[in-house]
Amino acid sequence: MATITATPARGLPALLRNRAAAKLAVLALAAVVLVPLAHARWASGTWPDALTVDLTAPLTDTSDWIIDNRDSHPLFLYFFGHVSNAVVLSVRAVYLALLAVGWAGVTALGAFVAWRVAGVRLALGTAAAFLACGLLGMWVPTMQTLALMAVAVLASVVVGALLGLAAGLSDRMDRMLRPVLDTMQVLPAFAYLLPVVLVFGIGVPAAVLATVVYAAPPMARLTALGLRGADRGVLEAVESLGATSRQRLLTARIPLARKELLLGVNQTIMMALSMAVIASVIGAGGLGDRVYQALASVDVGAALAAGIPIVLLAVVLDRVTGAAGGDTRGAGRAVRPYALAVVAAVAVAVAVAGRLAGRAEWPEAWTVNIAEPVNRAVDWMTAHLYSGVPVIGGTADWAGHFTTWVLDPLRDGLQWLPWWSVLLVVAALAWLIGTWRTALTAVLAMAAIGVLGVWEPSLDTLSQVLAAVAVTLVLGVATGVVAARSDRFERLLRPVLDVCQTMPQFVYLIPVVALAGVGRAPAVAAAVVYALPAVVRITTQGLRQVDPAALESARSLGATGGQQLRQIQLPLARRSLLLAVNQGVVLVLAVVIIGGLVGGGALGYDVVFGLAQGDLATGLVAGAAIVCLGLMLDRVTQPTDRRTTKGA
Repeated sequence: MATITATPARGLPALLRNRAAAKLAVLALAAVVLVPLAHARWASGTWPDALTVDLTAPLTDTSDWIIDNRDSHPLFLYFFGHVSNAVVLSVRAVYLALLAVGWAGVTALGAFVAWRVAGVRLALGTAAAFLACGLLGMWVPTMQTLALMAVAVLASVVVGALLGLAAGLSDRMDRMLRPVLDTMQVLPAFAYLLPVVLVFGIGVPAAVLATVVYAAPPMARLTALGLRGADRGVLEAVESLGATSRQRLLTARIPLARKELLLGVNQTIMMALSMAVIASVIGAGGLGDRVYQALASVDVGAALAAGIPIVLLAVVLDRVTGAAGGDTRGAGRAVRPYALAVVAAVAVAVAVAGRLAGRAEWPEAWTVNIAEPVNRAVDWMTAHLYSGVPVIGGTADWAGHFTTWVLDPLRDGLQWLPWWSVLLVVAALAWLIGTWRTALTAVLAMAAIGVLGVWEPSLDTLSQVLAAVAVTLVLGVATGVVAARSDRFERLLRPVLDVCQTMPQFVYLIPVVALAGVGRAPAVAAAVVYALPAVVRITTQGLRQVDPAALESARSLGATGGQQLRQIQLPLARRSLLLAVNQGVVLVLAVVIIGGLVGGGALGYDVVFGLAQGDLATGLVAGAAIVCLGLMLDRVTQPTDRRTTKGA
């Protein structure tokens, strides 16, 4: 009897000593005290109007003031005006230089750079990619996109490197920049467009500057990481030789951070290309504008003809910059100086010969029109796969069922929940995976959405994100497990993931619109396809990095393959799996917002409407809500260092 009565006395303290249980107990106690007060003061249901701040009037006044003074105020005349002119002149100069070199020269020089960096194989692939752009009739738009990219990437690298240099050398600056870079990382690309359009108007300057703001953070992060991770022994040795701070930076820290710096350039290029395509909405021109115009008219063939060069450019730029920062430069290093000079001379000679022969422009006779056969194939798919397929139904039927059975109930359920219960759930998730600061940040971000007056559209967007993340994780983790257990499958999957991971977000909308029409389900499908490669890669890498000794021990005890996976690999790869969840959430949110272009609705539609109508109040409020939603999702899915190191 004594044993029975003593058990509860020991069980309660043991329960409270569990970190997760203690956190939930504190939250439950706070809910018991605060929820009745909140219910009595503001009632339950959707976010109360009394806690909403209407920003329409001040934002409209600000927008009107900017528009009225854009051509007369000194700030615009002597600062923003000069910045705009410098951007226009730079992009135009690069574009005219590319046209002057001609298609043969650009192809030869591109192949030469690829050969110098990574060898003959990548050089041939680069030449084939440029030739494919011409064959598809997209040579001029490709040069427009390259010119925009060149200026935007150069500016992004300079700005990012300077910020990273400051953060890498100063702890105070690092602490100041970290929340800014965190916010910029979770902010979808679409939300950058409206503020720059308001200041610079529709056109190339707004597109370039939006791209710089979007693409500079990875360069800043990786620069700071490289400088802070420099070998202390080397730095102390250089300092012992009497080197000044500047000499230590130039001769030790920066060379030691070379790999991170080149990786930052690679990531900046990829993000800049993605943003340059999205910026077609605000008049960037080039390939993105062709895709955007084709999507607006649901011309899948024309969209694909412009989308293929985008993918080819992304793959080539990714491979070249990735090879420059990796260990694959052996081919480049082994080249003798005279061979290098000969190949460079051949590339220049090809460019000059093409120019002198009057063949600078891609010949019209060498173009292949794929739009018509693609559209015929789309018409066939629409007639045979879109709907009415016996037994399994068509793609449009699947999209409709997914909307009816998943998206609608999830959205209605979230919007039905009392506003305070949503905040409690967010607080619980964020605190369980992080610290009280993480929970406070997530709750404040979610509460800010209600204060902005976009509670219901944000929950609609959240429902799409949750549905897309669930599908992405199921498919991604399952595929990652198979890839981790089969080298052959992983080798076959790698090129597919490479192509999918380098494609800009816009391109994913093309096939889903062709197969499923417009609506929320196609937006979710595009988000799943976009986020899936990252989840698969992170899951595969995490499972492959599990300690082989642990697996060998489990096998020696007679554990089956399934038992090893469930009891050894998945628990030990927990950190990688949580990172996969976090990256899946961030990537899904980015495309769900762009899904506003194809009927995704909610916050994405508000941003698109604000861009189309120049409505700063609608667009900027929706953009701020997207930032808050992304920040909240990042906090509830990304464990902090303390959480990771100390455990639950």
